[in-house]
Amino acid sequence: MAWNESGDGNDPKGPRDPKDPWGGRDQGPADLDKIIRDWQRRLRSAFGGKGGGGGGGPAGGNTGIAIIIVLALVAWGLTGLYRVDEAERGLVLRFGDYQATTMPGLHWHIPYPIETVEKVNVGAVSRFEQTSQMLTGDENFVLVDLAVQYRRIDPIAFRFNVRNADETLDEVSESAIREVVGKSTLDEILLENQAEIADRTQDLIQRTLDLYEAGITVISVNLQKVQFPNQVRDAVQDAVKAREDKERLRLEAEAYRNDIIPRARGQAARMREDALAYRDRLIANAEGEAARFELLLAEYQAAPEVTRERLYIESIEDVLQRSNKILLDAEGSGNLLYLPIDKLLQRQTRGAEGDGGSAAQSTTSSLPQMREQSDPRNRDDARTRRTR
Repeated sequence: MAWNESGDGNDPKGPRDPKDPWGGRDQGPADLDKIIRDWQRRLRSAFGGKGGGGGGGPAGGNTGIAIIIVLALVAWGLTGLYRVDEAERGLVLRFGDYQATTMPGLHWHIPYPIETVEKVNVGAVSRFEQTSQMLTGDENFVLVDLAVQYRRIDPIAFRFNVRNADETLDEVSESAIREVVGKSTLDEILLENQAEIADRTQDLIQRTLDLYEAGITVISVNLQKVQFPNQVRDAVQDAVKAREDKERLRLEAEAYRNDIIPRARGQAARMREDALAYRDRLIANAEGEAARFELLLAEYQAAPEVTRERLYIESIEDVLQRSNKILLDAEGSGNLLYLPIDKLLQRQTRGAEGDGGSAAQSTTSSLPQMREQSDPRNRDDARTRRTR
C-alpha cells in the first residue's frame, strides 16, 4: 500500500495520538473544549491530582484555584513588611485612621488597601529659604532673604494636626518676618539689630506653630541678605551715606568728650587742691599771727615803753624796706626844694628800659646843678634851723 494511501492509518512519521488535538495534518481545527481539558489534565498532574475521566475534572480545578489563591494571599501578605530607619517613626493607618506608631526596625502591617504606613523623619534637620519684598517701619522697601532650619519632633501632630506642615511653616515664616520687619526701621535692619530681628522672627514662628500644634520646632532663623529694589537703590545709598556721616560725627564728638571731660576734671581737682592749700596757709598764718600777738601782749604788759618803741622801730623799718628812698644833701641851702621824685624815678626806669640808662644819668647830673642854683640865704636859714 502506498504511503499516502488511506486505510489502516499508517504514516511514515508514526501513528497519530488520538488525544493529541494537533495530530494529523489532514484533520480540521482542534476542538477548543478538548484543548481546555488537556490543560486541566496537565495542571492536575502537576499538582498531584488524578488524570483521566471527566468525573474528576471539576474537583481538580478547584484545588488548583485554591492553591493559586493561597499563593496570592502569601504574596499580598509579604507586601505588608516594612522597615523604619533609626531617625524615622512609622505611622500605621487603617483606612486612613491612625492606629499606632512604630519605632525603628522591621515591622508588618495589614497590606494595602487595608492599612498603610507613613514614615516621618524626626531626626533630620530640614531647611528652606525664601525671598520676600516688604515694607519697613519707616516706609522703606527691602528684599529679605530668610533661611529657616527646623525639625519634626512629633510625628503624629506633624501628620494629622496640619494638612501640609511644611507648606504651613513656609507661610508662617513669611508672615512672621513681615511683621517683625514692619515694626523695625531700616537702620535696625541694615546696621544694628539683624541678630535681634532674627531672634524675634524665630520666636514668633515657634509661637505660631505651637498654637497650630504642628509638631515642628524651629532651630534657627537667619537673615542671609537684605537688599533694596533697583528703583530705590540710589536713594537708599544716599541715606546710608548720611547715616555713616552721622555715625562718624558721633564718634568724633565722643572722642572730643572723652578728651575734654578728663582734662576739666583734672583742672577742677587741681583748683580744689589749691583752694585747700590756700585755706590751710591762711589758717596757719592767722594762727601764727595770733600766737605772735599773744607773745607781744605779754611783753607789752611787762615793759610798755620799751615794747612800744621797739614796735615803732620795726614798723618804720618794714615801711622803709618796701618804699623807694632818695637822699639829698641840702646842707648850706636855706631853700625848701620840691622835687617830683616819683616822676623822676619813673622816668629813670623808662629810660633804663629804652636807651640803657641814659635818662638816669641825666637825672643824676641835674641834681647838683639844682643845688648850685639855689639861694645861699636859704642854705644859711636851713643851717640855722638845724642848729636850733
